[in-house]
Amino acid sequence: MSIQPSSQSVPPAVSAAIADRAAADGGAGASGLTQFISFAIGDDQYGVDIMAVREIKGWSQITQLPRQPDYMRGVLNLRGIMVPIIDLRCRFGQGMTEATPLHIVIVVQIGARHVGLLADRVLDIVGFNASQVQPVPRVAQASHVDFLSGLVTIESGMIALIDLAHLLSVAISDSTETGAAA
Repeated sequence: MSIQPSSQSVPPAVSAAIADRAAADGGAGASGLTQFISFAIGDDQYGVDIMAVREIKGWSQITQLPRQPDYMRGVLNLRGIMVPIIDLRCRFGQGMTEATPLHIVIVVQIGARHVGLLADRVLDIVGFNASQVQPVPRVAQASHVDFLSGLVTIESGMIALIDLAHLLSVAISDSTETGAAA
């Protein structure tokens, strides 16, 4: 599956960066920067590694499946591939997203699996060195902290970096614990 920004809610700079990444198929250049796509859930900023992003699209109708956790919104048929959609707001314990056509789905690939991440809006492409990533403070045993790989401070605030492999492995194990098929 190729990377295709397919939503009008994606900023032009992000669309261009995704297209450039598709052409070059590289996220870390000679400068040693790692690139992340930043997006918002409410007032909070999050980021996912651009190398995992396959497509960004606007919210569309999905098919709900029985006996799934609340954060598993259903599946989307994306050109013949069934993509499960995870509501990140709900997954992080902030309630269900009232999805509208202005919301976006970031389709990521982990191994051979495609998963859609429901978020409010795409913000930008950010690049930084690995040395700029700070560890996530472990003050309390908050489950959503386990989904984060680090924090990066940028001009407009702080971005929490999502550990996609852990987010998905926890989501899959939660599904099997509730008796639902993964």
